[in-house]
Amino acid sequence: MLEIHAPLQSHIVQCLVQPGDAVTAGQLLMVLEAMKMEHEITAPVDGEIRALHFSEGEAVGENDVLVTMQKSASIAAPVLQQESVASPAALRSDLKRLQHRLEHTLDVNRPAAVAKRHALGLRTARENIADLCDPDSFSEYGALAVAAQSQRRTADDLMRNTPADGMVTGIGSIHGQRCAILAYDATVLAGTQGMRNHQKTDRLLGLALEHHLPVVLFAEGGGGRPGDVDMPIVAGLHVATFASFAKLNGQVPVIGITTGRCFAGNAALLGCCDAIIATRSSNIGMGGPAMIEGGGLGVFKPEAIGPSPVQHANGVIDILVEDEAQAVAAAKKYLAFFQGIAPQWHAPDAELLRNVVPENRLRVYDSLAALHAITDTDTVLSLRTGFGIGIHTALARIEGRAVGIIANNPQHLGGAIDADAADKASRFMQLCNSHGLPLVSLVDTPGFMVGPDTEATAQVRHVSRMFIAAAHLRVPFLSVVLRKGYGLGAMAMTAGGFHSPLCTVAWPSAEFGAMGLEGAVRLGYKKELEALQEGPQRDALFAQLLAQHIENGSAIAMATTLEIDAVIDPAQTRAWLVQGLASGRIKELRGGAIDSW
Repeated sequence: MLEIHAPLQSHIVQCLVQPGDAVTAGQLLMVLEAMKMEHEITAPVDGEIRALHFSEGEAVGENDVLVTMQKSASIAAPVLQQESVASPAALRSDLKRLQHRLEHTLDVNRPAAVAKRHALGLRTARENIADLCDPDSFSEYGALAVAAQSQRRTADDLMRNTPADGMVTGIGSIHGQRCAILAYDATVLAGTQGMRNHQKTDRLLGLALEHHLPVVLFAEGGGGRPGDVDMPIVAGLHVATFASFAKLNGQVPVIGITTGRCFAGNAALLGCCDAIIATRSSNIGMGGPAMIEGGGLGVFKPEAIGPSPVQHANGVIDILVEDEAQAVAAAKKYLAFFQGIAPQWHAPDAELLRNVVPENRLRVYDSLAALHAITDTDTVLSLRTGFGIGIHTALARIEGRAVGIIANNPQHLGGAIDADAADKASRFMQLCNSHGLPLVSLVDTPGFMVGPDTEATAQVRHVSRMFIAAAHLRVPFLSVVLRKGYGLGAMAMTAGGFHSPLCTVAWPSAEFGAMGLEGAVRLGYKKELEALQEGPQRDALFAQLLAQHIENGSAIAMATTLEIDAVIDPAQTRAWLVQGLASGRIKELRGGAIDSW
């Protein structure tokens, strides 16, 4: 005989067999209830029911004998039919309901919206995310949200026309690293910010901060949505989204991508990003046409507000691209610099560096040629190329290791540092410092730009930012003087002074002075020069004095007095930098905020 015991204290709500019934293994015999939950009692083997020890409605204790049955190899009596079991291929009703609900969030089931988007030459939010993330790695959060407008629209309408409340959020892998991804969906209520998509955003931003996840934001659309009437809100200015987004500054890499129209709240979030990648068709502004007109400031078409040529030239856009495919590719390349050392790399011909700087000390040249020649092939990603063109800023790799590079541009103002260039370099130093990238500086500057017009731009405050940013660096800083190393500008390019970097080396073409050598001669020997009449004699004296200053300020003279660490063959630059990067230490970050500007 075989006894079947109660697994827990409960009571019998259903009894499906009687003594004498033949049953098969797995057949349901009884249903017990405990704490509002039902527990099935099934036959462990084929056999015959001999006795039931309790009736329906009776209470039973743990281990009480419920059923006695006789085990049987073959059963002569008719076997009771089991409850029908669904085929594994058949879907339960609850799963069908979920799938039906999720289908309305997918692009394939929104053909009209997708076709309208494609007609503009643009991709959907989900298409961009699929391109950004490693295959099958994206887990969506909040997919079932709809706009908070149930008081004015039907549930079916909201499901079909406001999927995900216009904001796709989730966590996916990019180059194998988990990242938080937020994408405003411009096909849903014009990409406006609804109360539920604010909640979704806040949820994901909290996870990004707690778990140190990089963030990628696709920003497109407007600001707050006045049509969300389900929640008793007057202005909605208490939402935490903007503060939560700003808290990520300096903690994790934050990348913003935009195309089309990006205004108001979308633009505010975009402006908090470390780097902004925008397409040529983008318009970025703190207010769209409606807000401008409402403020009595005139009537404008969206295309007239913050077009990409303007925003690239003024420094808002870090990377300008043709379309969303290029934008996603740029985002992946940018993020890779913060994902460790590249295992494979290719070095350019080092001897190319020997001919970067012309032998004629007055001839301009392209310092980007030096930048590319010292870095791994095809790794340079230049930032803010339309703004502050007196200094180049770029992310790159040297023997697989990510670095930030600043380089004077002698093709603009002879390499003099103006306010825009100083702002650009200062913020770039903050960016690299916050995310732990060593800095390499390629120096060729006659100093800070001067003059009445220059001072009208608040030059004093702007250029001093370079000293402050450098003084708070926790990452190694390495300097290479290519040609001119004059005055305070050269000191700003070397983290505050020639002995501040981990190493300061110079090419043989370098020359140094407290100010431009020609100016130093004219000021220092003004009496001697004015004592001679204008003409060949004065010119000869000036040339003689200048030659002395050039010799005294040569790279070899500077190294002799230990004001710099070494004079090197340009072809050895990369080797010096590799050794320096191996020697440097990245210190603990203490308050590493990055200016939005």
